[in-house]
Amino acid sequence: MTLTAAILLVLALAASAPILHRVLGRATHWLLAAAAGYVAARLGMRFSDAAAGVEIIESYTWVESMGLTFSLRADGLGLMLAVLVSGIGSLILIYAGDYLRGRAELGLFYSYLLLFMASMLGVALADNAILLFICWELTSLSSYLLIGFDHERPSARSAALQALLVTGIGGLALLVGLLFLGHVCGNYELSAMVERSATVRAHGLYVPILVLVVIGAATKSAQFPFHFWLPSAMEAPSPVSAYLHSATMVKAGVFLLARMTPILGGTASWQTTLTLIGGATMLIGAAFSLSSAGLKRILAYSTVSTLGILTMLIGIGTPAAIMAAVVYLIAHAFYKGALFMLAGVISHATGEYDADRLGGLGRAMPMSAAVGALAGLSMAGIPPMFGFVGKELLYEAGMDASPWWIVVTAAFLATHMVLFVVPLRVGLRPFFGNGRSFVNRPHEGALGMWLGPLILAVGGAAGGIFVTVIGERVVYPTVGAIIGMEQSRALPALKLWHGLTPALALSAATLIGGMILFSRRTAIVHALSRLSRFEQFGPSAAYERMLTGINHIATMQTRVIQSGHLRRYLLIILTTAVALIGLNLDSSFDMLQAVDFSNVQPQFVVVCVLILLGALSAVRSRTRLGAVASLGAVGYGVALIFAYFGAPDLAMTQFLIETLIVILFVLVLYHLPAFSIYSSRASRSFDATIAIAFGGLMSWLTLSAATIESHSRISDYFAEHSVSDAHGRNVVNVILVDFRAIDTLGEITVLAVAAVGVYALLRIRRRREEAGG
Repeated sequence: MTLTAAILLVLALAASAPILHRVLGRATHWLLAAAAGYVAARLGMRFSDAAAGVEIIESYTWVESMGLTFSLRADGLGLMLAVLVSGIGSLILIYAGDYLRGRAELGLFYSYLLLFMASMLGVALADNAILLFICWELTSLSSYLLIGFDHERPSARSAALQALLVTGIGGLALLVGLLFLGHVCGNYELSAMVERSATVRAHGLYVPILVLVVIGAATKSAQFPFHFWLPSAMEAPSPVSAYLHSATMVKAGVFLLARMTPILGGTASWQTTLTLIGGATMLIGAAFSLSSAGLKRILAYSTVSTLGILTMLIGIGTPAAIMAAVVYLIAHAFYKGALFMLAGVISHATGEYDADRLGGLGRAMPMSAAVGALAGLSMAGIPPMFGFVGKELLYEAGMDASPWWIVVTAAFLATHMVLFVVPLRVGLRPFFGNGRSFVNRPHEGALGMWLGPLILAVGGAAGGIFVTVIGERVVYPTVGAIIGMEQSRALPALKLWHGLTPALALSAATLIGGMILFSRRTAIVHALSRLSRFEQFGPSAAYERMLTGINHIATMQTRVIQSGHLRRYLLIILTTAVALIGLNLDSSFDMLQAVDFSNVQPQFVVVCVLILLGALSAVRSRTRLGAVASLGAVGYGVALIFAYFGAPDLAMTQFLIETLIVILFVLVLYHLPAFSIYSSRASRSFDATIAIAFGGLMSWLTLSAATIESHSRISDYFAEHSVSDAHGRNVVNVILVDFRAIDTLGEITVLAVAAVGVYALLRIRRRREEAGG
């Protein structure tokens, strides 16, 4: 299977999911999961090439005139993320099928989920920067649909909008950064940019590029100060939280930083920026995870902390730190995906969302208890779990981070002591201790609800046992894609037992400190609650104030501009046009000398005078019918001018339109009240001034255009290619439907949308009338 085929297959499934769900019913999620699993397996088979240093590149011409290509690349880093996205995605599909069973929109949910999966595969495998950005934005759009899936709830809509706005702003920053990067490199291929990394780092645009790329990554991966959208996004259904906010979407920012390391990394600016942002995010996320009560919010804040750790490791940038980041990322995807799904299972079975009100569920939910134990132990870093390996490597990377190794290691230790409490509260405590009374009678979920988390939890345990195999086939190719294959091969072998090392002592300290924090959590949370007074100065409050301010500005602007009075709209449009265009016109009268008036025929002058008189008559008329008849005379005069200059088709069209308008006006005017004058003389004088100024402006523009000597050969081109290329002899028609077909399609689309809007308004009015009796 090619890389392109993998993405297209998922996109095809996204498009057909609603139909499949209608036809297959409850078997749909198994079919979709099998297809996603097949994609994961085929992509996973490419790791052997990546381990050998072979990169698979597929490239197709995209926009030839701009030198853009649709290019995909499968190196170790891209394959790692792609396999996680498709593999965990297949388990999420199974989980969602039972979690959302009975929902009428389930087929649509599958479609959103698969669209997101295809977008993430594009991010992971893109080798073209513009393609990466497009897929990046598609992840934001599809996540908006998924987070706001329960759109009946205002909180879900608000959370979806918040995620879209924050990540969308970051996406715009990323786009500018990528355009700058392409300008400096002279190429938009990421693999080619690596070869010009020295040029990029020495260029004057390096700092702006770094800042813009980091903003893009920070918003997507919920880094401080953009971290607040992730806990809010827990309004999404649990399958969405488990998929987007543990293993995939939030990792896209970290992935981007890793992808950009060979291009932008290796400088003090890069290291300092990422280390500080990651460190702040790590500590803030850990603190909030301790004080939160809801199952998913606890996991969300711990995810924020983990994302900070990963960013910090990439910022440190040593080979040991990069390897620790890769192992930590994989381990986190396994245990956090399992715990998020487990949180959904618990809430689904009991109706309870508060972690402190859970307990004694082990007997009623044995499979879930097993999942909680395995995933919780991995997150706590207990051997032989894969999470233990990641934590050991993390401490070793911290102690290797000179010259601030003491500060970095202490921050890692403090963070992991706090994060140790999370699996105790979410993975273990709900299943042990005394039983509680719940809204629902506790029961084990359906097969699909515990199979996915169980596979991930067992995978997290097996990862520690088979860590050497995983290291050779997955970790080292991934690290090699970031720091180079030669440096990755020089790294020590990945193994579970490192001996009696300082890192092991730190792991033991984490265990002891975490247990103390867990036992003293109530007092600590009480102390932390005093800090809540400062939340009004935090980024979340700033976002709310910004959103409120924008709404106020929009309301004020709407009141001024969108007054509902046609006269005011015309005044704004015409005066703006006169002010902006008129002030920049050539005020000399030289152009009048260039206009040839010698060929003007008397009959043409007569027609023009009739048009002018018709316009004056329309303005001065004391009856509506008189005004309509005068306007008709103006239109017929314009049609005569078309015919005079050899455009009979336009003249015929003008005649028909004018006739139709006159008839329609007469039919409408028949039902209006008697004619009267509502405006004052001063108001009419002001309107006349504006109208004369605008008319003068248009006349001036027309004369200016008539004096320009056009050397365009576009007319000759259309005449020459009308028959040969478009098989049409009517050049005007060919231009409309062939040469500018996209424009015409756009115009038709606008008309269609307007028609749908009018139809909807009429339907609303009819319903109101029917409701009112």
